[in-house]
Parts: sequence; C-alpha cells; structure tokens
Amino acid sequence: MSILINRKTYVQRLEKLKDEHIIKVITGLRRSGKSTLLEIFTRRIFDLGVPRHRIQEYNFEKPIFPVEYTWLDIYKEILAKTDRENMNYIFLDEPQQIAEFERLIDALYAERFIDLYVTGSNAYFLSGEIATLLSGRYITIHILPFSFGEYIDSQANTTLSKYELFNNYLYETSLPQGVLLRNQGADIQNMYIQDVYNTIVEKDVRQRYNIQNIRSFDNLAKFLMASIGNTVSPSSISKAMKQDRQDIHHNTVEKYIEYLVNSYVFYQVNRFDIRGKQQLATQEKYYLADVGFRNFKLGKFQYQNLGHILENIVYLELNRRGYQIWIGKVGEYEIDFIVKNILNKFEYYQVTWSISDLKTAEREIRPLKSIDDNYPKYIISTDIISADIEGIEHINIVDWLLKDNLKKIL
Repeated sequence: MSILINRKTYVQRLEKLKDEHIIKVITGLRRSGKSTLLEIFTRRIFDLGVPRHRIQEYNFEKPIFPVEYTWLDIYKEILAKTDRENMNYIFLDEPQQIAEFERLIDALYAERFIDLYVTGSNAYFLSGEIATLLSGRYITIHILPFSFGEYIDSQANTTLSKYELFNNYLYETSLPQGVLLRNQGADIQNMYIQDVYNTIVEKDVRQRYNIQNIRSFDNLAKFLMASIGNTVSPSSISKAMKQDRQDIHHNTVEKYIEYLVNSYVFYQVNRFDIRGKQQLATQEKYYLADVGFRNFKLGKFQYQNLGHILENIVYLELNRRGYQIWIGKVGEYEIDFIVKNILNKFEYYQVTWSISDLKTAEREIRPLKSIDDNYPKYIISTDIISADIEGIEHINIVDWLLKDNLKKIL
C-alpha cells in the first residue's frame, strides 16, 4: 500500500476552485506528485459525499483506451458515464498522449455538468495553439517536489531533530517517491533519481525537440547545475564551456536552456533594477527543481557551494508560496530575491550560509540597507539564533521554511 503525504497547500487551492467553471491545469516536473495530488483530491471529493459514479479518473500514460480511439471517441465514452443532472468530476492525467488532446479538453469544458482537472509535465502542454484554444478557460496550479514541511511529514517515525532532517533535505532528493525510498538505501534512491532524470531528458526533451548531440546537451545541463545561484547568459556559458574544450554555440546554449526550463528541470529568474523600477534583459539566474538531480549528475561536487544550494531551496519555497520573484539590483549591489506577494507588496531576501563572520554579515546587510523603502527585509541563514539587525529580520532557514504561510499563499 502506497503512502500518501497530504499536499495541503495544493489541495486547498483545488478546494477553492472546486465547482468553478474553469479548467484546473496542474503542471510541474515529472514525478513531482501531480498524479498523487489528483488521487488525494479525488478522495477528498468522495469524502464530501460525492458518489463514486460521478468521479472519473483517466491516466493516459496507461493504455486505457483502444489504440484506434480518437479524442472524439474518448469524449463520447466519458460523456456517456456522466450524470447530467449533477456535477461530475473528471480527472485527466497526462492527456497530451492523445492526438488533438486540446479538443478533448475543450469539449469537456463546454459541458456545464463537468468539473475538469488536467495534468501536464511540460510547458509545451500549454503553449502555442493549445493556449490560444483554451485561453481564458483555465487556471494553472504549478506543483513542486516536497517542501521541507512535507518532507518532515513523510518522516513521521524518525527520531531526528528538525535541523538534522534539514541536513538530509539539503543533500537529497525532494521528489515524493524518492523521499519515500530513502529507507531502502541510498543506492535505490539514486537509481530512482537517475531514472526520473533520464526519462525527462528522453521524453520531454530529446524526443520533443529532436536533439542529436546529447553529449553537448548533458554538458550544458551539468554546467547550469554547477552554476545555480550565479548570474549567467548564453554567451558567457558558451565561452566557459569552450575554455573547457566543449565547443557549443551560444544560440544552441539558449535553445537547450529553453528546453530544460520548458520541462521544469530549471526555473529562470530575471534581474530587476530596484532604482530604475524595470526588469533587466540579461544575466539571469537558474534554479534547479530538485537538488537530487545535481547530486546525481555532479557526484562528488555536490557539497560545494552550500550557500547557493541554500539559495535554491529558498527560491523553490518562495515559488511555492505564490510570489513573483526577481533577482534584485540596487546600484552596485545585488539582492538575492525581490518578491511581490498577492497584495502587490514587496519583500527582500538575502540568503547566506552564516553571518557569524563580521565581513559576511556586512556584505549581506549592506545591499538591504541601501534600499530606501519600508518593505520587509530578511536575511535567511543556517544560524540558529535569529534576531533583528537594524530593521532587517535575520531568521533561521529551518524556522522560515516551517513558518505557517497559508494566509500568504491563499
């Protein structure tokens, strides 16, 4: 029997949208928990008293319909099972496996007695003609691997402290099934991460974009993994790789990065000039959806740049909390993150391993002090003691990750 960890943040978002006449599209990295979220929410609907015959679930990664079936055949079969006098809950898991799947989604949406939920594992799922056809008819819920709070929930029988658990979270995968496999041994867990990553590269990248030079693509992915937390550009990456005897044109670099972002392996964050109040077009940062991929691909180098790994974890958590996120530039200084919440209020974050060293403390505080507004400013570190420093809140990373932010999220 599989263990289901309640993804309460995402479940609550779905509950708010239940029975609203809009397509609920759940996107995210492969194996980040989209199918499990649908299963949890299906159970929730059933517990609310909806009879089983009004709930239909379809996983299109399985051969559930005859090969010759068109989208119209599937539509007719789903429709035949509905109760037209009451609301029906239809769950379509990875329907992009079907030719013209967008027409199936659009046809089901047209029925007022259907509440429709759909998942997709790459940005192509909602791009081009598909986005045009469904424009204004869907809302996206983007799901990430386990938060630290969810990671703790998955380790319910442990005797480790929250700080010891965070040390594991820092170095290991946060993919739900990968986390649940950790008790089977590091070798099993690593095999799982390898299989997930290779599936993403093969199904969501190589086949989709017809990449021939897999070696160059793999080298580019490893370069980005080693560079999390650093500003980069396609031209700078191309130059750096050429110096390492890896000849790859900057236009190719740009395309490969786009493929990795579209597959949700990486997230791109643009820079924002605080004083000029404008987004800058160059020198982005890229953050990895799961640190476990970095450990798998870089091996012994996984323990380098712990401050940047910490920054990656903070980025993912800010993303979960529904913020708009930028890298900040204020004069000659850089702010790790500028975020805007649902109230259109700004917050500023610096992330560092520790500020126990006076020079490090000064380096992290100075950029925040140079911002002349009264929005909240934070320094997040592994230091156990939290304090207020000249109006800047210094908070321990573990405490910050476990802080109840549901009101901000919702």
